[in-house]
Amino acid sequence: MECGFPATLPQEAEIKGNQGTYQIASFIGVRGLGRLYSGVKLKDKQPVIIKEYLLPNRCFNESETQKRKETFKRVGGVSLADSRIQNFRLVETKEAIADEKGERCYLITQDIESSQTLAKYVIEKGAMTSSDVREVLNQGLQTLQFLHTQKLRFPSNQIQMGITHGNISLDSTLIKLEKNQKFSIYFSDLAIWENLFIPPIITQPAPARPEQDLESLGLLAFSLWVGQTTNFLSNQPLDPRNNQQWPDTDSHLKQFIYRLIGLESPFENAEAARKALLELPKEDSGKSSVRSPGSQKIKKPLPMPLILLGILALLLLSGGILYWLLGKKTDSANQYIQWSRLVRNFSEVTNVPSGRFTYTGERDSTWSYVLTQPVDNSRLRDLLTTPKPDATATFNYESVLSSNLNNPIKSIEEVQTSKKDFAITSLVNNITDKLAKKTVAYDGLLVFVAFNKRDSNLANALGGQINLEQLRQIYTGKITNWQQINPKLPNLPVKPFAPTEPEAISKFQEIVLKNAPQDEALFTAKVTKLDTTKTQNLIRSETLQGRTTGIISFGIISKTSNQCTGYPLAIADDKRSAIQPLFQRRDRRSINPSDDLCQHDDYYVDVTTFQSYPLGYPIFVVYPKDSNRLPGGSTFAQMLTTRQGQCLLSKVGLVALQPMPDDINSYACKSVP
Repeated sequence: MECGFPATLPQEAEIKGNQGTYQIASFIGVRGLGRLYSGVKLKDKQPVIIKEYLLPNRCFNESETQKRKETFKRVGGVSLADSRIQNFRLVETKEAIADEKGERCYLITQDIESSQTLAKYVIEKGAMTSSDVREVLNQGLQTLQFLHTQKLRFPSNQIQMGITHGNISLDSTLIKLEKNQKFSIYFSDLAIWENLFIPPIITQPAPARPEQDLESLGLLAFSLWVGQTTNFLSNQPLDPRNNQQWPDTDSHLKQFIYRLIGLESPFENAEAARKALLELPKEDSGKSSVRSPGSQKIKKPLPMPLILLGILALLLLSGGILYWLLGKKTDSANQYIQWSRLVRNFSEVTNVPSGRFTYTGERDSTWSYVLTQPVDNSRLRDLLTTPKPDATATFNYESVLSSNLNNPIKSIEEVQTSKKDFAITSLVNNITDKLAKKTVAYDGLLVFVAFNKRDSNLANALGGQINLEQLRQIYTGKITNWQQINPKLPNLPVKPFAPTEPEAISKFQEIVLKNAPQDEALFTAKVTKLDTTKTQNLIRSETLQGRTTGIISFGIISKTSNQCTGYPLAIADDKRSAIQPLFQRRDRRSINPSDDLCQHDDYYVDVTTFQSYPLGYPIFVVYPKDSNRLPGGSTFAQMLTTRQGQCLLSKVGLVALQPMPDDINSYACKSVP
């Protein structure tokens, strides 16, 4: 299904429309079915966002291309028919432009400064509180009431009474954070023009109805409240019919979303839904007042003959298998489409500035380590020093060491004081507004205990998992014997170890200890710091001596995943059950203590599951916003987020930004030059 998309638009490229000429400033990324660029309208220098849609000739024949271009120019954007200017939090469309001879179309829209999609918000911030979800619903329903009931004008001057959005999702909805923890929600990417760019080989969606907008908004609210979209156990979308997948902090909101989704007496329209929302009692934590749709009391059925029960069970089993197979196929296709939208390789990154760029990171950081790792018959550092041989840009890495290892921010300071061009780090909580950051991959901490598949072991006794609160108590000295967790565990002293990397310790203290000063002091006093490899050797030594060891430690993925001395435990938090991001390759399932982890090539980090893993976090490229300095950092980030860059980072132990069609040794990576 790959269409062979053309290269991204170069900086300063100009696009001519009926209302002016627009100039490309920089490539931002991908949203929905288009690629995003920041730009300006040359006449008045007003900032705009340019969304580029593609109609590759491998996917669209000449007739289809022309028809879709004409339709796009007619319907690309809506405004009030009476020309009033009202802010209903719908991204304002300036102009829809179709390239007469090429295979591109452009939607020129308002630049909503400092906004991001809700999908990115959830990845960075996690689940929303119930009060914030209520506010998202309030604003969203107000916008839908406007869309569904107002007289609207298309670019062709055609007037229509109301329109259905048809494409509400975490990716098509923007959030702008404002002062006092307030925010505004903006809808974008309406289906009437977005769906024009779905290739003909994919089944075209039917025209949406207003009630489907309400359902989509309800599912969006459910995902925001839960903080994820996928069930990590089944790798299927979360099911709101499953009562266990809901938070239990606001029963009234839960009941409201049931109705919005249509699981219980649906609302007549957006206006009725918003009125009911505003009349909801304040949030509570009662579980008893709301029952899931599947738990409603029904009359006891008459006994069914055993043979009918057998037939029913067989039908359900067959249907389940068919659903699983089709679902897997659909998921794989969707992942492949997302992957295909990435720029293919380093050589296709445009506008690479000339010069020698020096960037930095902490001496004992994840980035310093992965640069030394072998990949594709070389070292990652060598491959990234001159990633584009035909360009005159080189990127040289020089690590720094913070004077205060409990607060490793030296690399950021080097960028702020212009001593380095950019930095790569996971510690960005204190960067100023003069710096920009771009996520290029994910890293995480794996917690491991002694593992010996041949006999009884601690990993097996723990059921292969542990929760954040138990970790906090272990690493602050409150749990000193494994039987304090469960009397069925061995009567064995707990021996907590930590790695030597300041960055890893800082993330552990942030996520597990919540940066509580007292807990951090106890951690420092009671925990032995030892290089991860030496800790694994110590576990191996004690095991070979026939001793049952109570050692527990943690480390970055690249140092802990490709070994079999310590078993990486699944991690649970107070919001969800335990998540195990390491998968067994043959069966495409999460690992368990009965697996032989010494077969290193037989398991991998599942990208989709990892997005919900409590001990995961982003790796950023941090660079100055100063336009007077060459954009070395943003260019380097663009390269790392190409398909080639993501494959390389995956091979050295980082986690890609999105699922690949298959594992990192598949054709998808091998075919990238």
